[in-house]
Amino acid sequence: MNTSLAKTKNASSSIGGVGFTFIIALISFGLSKLPGLDHIGQLACAIIIAVVYRQIWGYPEKFRTGIQFSAKRLLRIAIILFGLKLNIDIVLHQGIGLLARGVGTIVFSILLTMLLAKLFKANSSLSLLLGIGTGVCGAAAIAAVSPILKAKEEDTAIGAGIIAFVGTIFAITYTILRPFLPLTDLQYGVWSGVGLHEIAHVALAGAPAGPDALAIALLAKLGRVFLLVPLSFILMYWMKRKNQVESDSEAKIEFPWFLIGFIMMSLFGSYVLGHLIPVPTSVMNSISFFTSFILTMAMIGLGLNVRLSDLRTKALRPLLAMAITSVLLSVVTYFTI
Repeated sequence: MNTSLAKTKNASSSIGGVGFTFIIALISFGLSKLPGLDHIGQLACAIIIAVVYRQIWGYPEKFRTGIQFSAKRLLRIAIILFGLKLNIDIVLHQGIGLLARGVGTIVFSILLTMLLAKLFKANSSLSLLLGIGTGVCGAAAIAAVSPILKAKEEDTAIGAGIIAFVGTIFAITYTILRPFLPLTDLQYGVWSGVGLHEIAHVALAGAPAGPDALAIALLAKLGRVFLLVPLSFILMYWMKRKNQVESDSEAKIEFPWFLIGFIMMSLFGSYVLGHLIPVPTSVMNSISFFTSFILTMAMIGLGLNVRLSDLRTKALRPLLAMAITSVLLSVVTYFTI
């Protein structure tokens, strides 16, 4: 009888927790359509709501099981589906030069962020997440590498929130500066794709320059997304070496199987969908929306772990390191176009 009651309670917690993150994600989606907030996006809106909720009402313990399911399982599902956004064929055939720029962007962002973090005595774990997010593809990259780096959930949420907010500011700044810069539309597209943080930020900045500029901007960005896979395996190797040096037998690195899913979905989307299997654009748009929505649900689960005291003590210095890196990245990429 007690076992049956415990199962019922656990099921209630699971369903209630998933429903809780679903409702906040729905609210976030609605808010992201409002003037002003439409530039921030539903991801940032969701994290802000989750953090504010935690400070006022505390962590909803009765829904913990379901919230943790959203934060962990739905996060991995979102990363796998995110692979459909990456057309490997286009990247390999048309974006080799942009791929090389992407490598430079990632190396520059990570090394400079960590160098500045050491100089500012900032939290190294959060700074590394921000460096990777800046160099690769924002919150999605942070979410993908967090399990490999064994980052705390609160660090993942803080990092994703910072990258979404700062990236939005940079994207808007790019659009404001565009008319005053001596760049062609295509050059501006390359600059946006190589220098900005997330796909959404690249789309926001690239669209005003026209469809050709937007296309080249997204191609440059997809090259950086493609590099998430080799970067993840490099990080796995680094973590294993680090643990061997520290002789920490408990810190075994689990293979990130969801990355295999990411690769498989990328291959499926690149060579099967639209080729062997015709798929309407409306269906692909629906899948993209679903991916963004469950990623938002996952970020709510992570955001509920954040305490404002952690933001004050932990996030300010990594934020400064990441902001300086982002500015210098924009300047360096501008002068190398």
